[in-house]
Amino acid sequence: MNKLTCIIVDDEPVARELLMTYCSYLPNLEVIAVCGNAFAAREVLMQKKVDLLLLDIDMPVLDGISLLKTLSYLPQVIFTTAYAEHAVTAFELAACDYLVKPFSLDRFIKAIDKASQHLNTSQNAAPAKQNHILIKAENKLYQLQVDDILFAEANGNYSKITLVQQTIKPGISFTALEELLPKQQFFRVHRSFIINRDKVNYIEGNRIFIGTFEVPIGNYYK
Repeated sequence: MNKLTCIIVDDEPVARELLMTYCSYLPNLEVIAVCGNAFAAREVLMQKKVDLLLLDIDMPVLDGISLLKTLSYLPQVIFTTAYAEHAVTAFELAACDYLVKPFSLDRFIKAIDKASQHLNTSQNAAPAKQNHILIKAENKLYQLQVDDILFAEANGNYSKITLVQQTIKPGISFTALEELLPKQQFFRVHRSFIINRDKVNYIEGNRIFIGTFEVPIGNYYK
């Protein structure tokens, strides 16, 4: 079972004790820090990537909502607070759940299950597909739809891109061009050729046929 790493952030000792007790009942939770203020929590978050924050809102100097606004990445967040009026703001910040004190163990477990489900969904989601690249060629800046690219090839010290309707010659190296193309759709089949895997018609021997074009397959890449 993969455990969710968790930080408890609350300025009230009694509230921290209760949350620690609730967490101890759940084997899928690993509490890695217990913080009495937002600044201590921020120090932990700057050093470690955490799955879940159990976060109070009403804390001195820097409250829970303000803490989230300072972070470069947001873990799953469950607010634990005595004030129901902050719920709208909390959910605007993509909080997973909002527990109003005093809350029961069964309500806490329900919130943890929701956070776990959200985390699993985000981790298993397919990466967004890159739809276009910007590239300069022949004193023009082109926005190329990646689905229009058939293949790319080395052209001396530079490169050449064959598209459905035209061919362009960017003033960048073949290696630099390879870095621009989305890895999930383009791969090298020869030291001088990169193909769009979605455009392949068929493979015969050491040749790949893409429309009316033939692209060689290098022995190393075969």
